[in-house]
Amino acid sequence: MSKKLYVGNLSYNVNESDLEALFAPFGAIQSVQVVVDRDTNRSKGFAFVEMTSDGEADAAIEGLNGLAHGGRNLTVNVAKPRENRPSGGGYGGGGGGRRY
Repeated sequence: MSKKLYVGNLSYNVNESDLEALFAPFGAIQSVQVVVDRDTNRSKGFAFVEMTSDGEADAAIEGLNGLAHGGRNLTVNVAKPRENRPSGGGYGGGGGGRRY
């Protein structure tokens, strides 16, 4: 079973190929996704790497967490499932009439 890893504190010019090369010594990589800002198309400084097995993922965490890369110390850990965000306007609702 595959395991998805969160990779944080990346320099903004890191791409998928860089991460594949960084993680390859620890095992087979299923996917790499650098998260980018949809408006600027610039990296947000974190990514997700999916390894093919738990053992390989654990080895990657052990070997890369805290490692200096691109002038920054990487954060590598097991990715947490995305939380569902409530939909809505964002201003809390209500809607009581205002008097001026």
